[in-house]
Amino acid sequence: MSTPSRKPTIVVDAVLLDMDGTLLDSTPGLEKAWATFCSDYNLGDPAVVVHETHGRRLYDTLKEYCSINDEAKLQAEMDRFEEEVINGGPVVLPGVLDLLAQLSSNETRLGWTIVTSATENYAPRALERCAIPLPRAGIVTSSDVSHGKPHPAPYLAGAGKCGADPKKCLVVEDAISGMRSGRAAGALVLAVCTSTSRETIVKSDATPDYIVTDLSKVSARWTNGKVEITIEE
Repeated sequence: MSTPSRKPTIVVDAVLLDMDGTLLDSTPGLEKAWATFCSDYNLGDPAVVVHETHGRRLYDTLKEYCSINDEAKLQAEMDRFEEEVINGGPVVLPGVLDLLAQLSSNETRLGWTIVTSATENYAPRALERCAIPLPRAGIVTSSDVSHGKPHPAPYLAGAGKCGADPKKCLVVEDAISGMRSGRAAGALVLAVCTSTSRETIVKSDATPDYIVTDLSKVSARWTNGKVEITIEE
């Protein structure tokens, strides 16, 4: 696969942004949480599990990796896991606050939302800790969909939050599974190399339309009721 062409400007009805790895970095907390769970459930190297589960719903990964089939226990373990991640201290990534301020400048349109594999309990707390504003449209969490990424359901739900046609949306993602989800939903996909290397993205089957180092390379402005995205890389 060749590197996707980089067009300087695109116009969309809405921007659908992943959270962890795209807007904020929870890596220290995730590593801490998986170290605990790998010890408790004899899962081996936590670094391997962090890599393998990136971008997927915690519900799915704990059920699979820890073989938890009891729903009450699964919910309790999800709560315990997320508490460790929060205590690990998520941090906002470069360019995020500026881009979200630009997207929020139109007070009459629902032009952006956050689509995360995190739960409805964890996501607002992590966003608040990083001083990331909530979109007027609300957010989509793993609790809102029956199928997680790479299934298209999360980004179809995100487009619905914004009242937009998914084919006229831009998905912003750092994880291969999330890029696949956005592509399956019919959206344009912008990949950020904040957790996955450019080489890995290019060699994958995710086929994003654009690739940038991070969101400091992206800006937005409203024009005629649509979002004009400028990509500087």
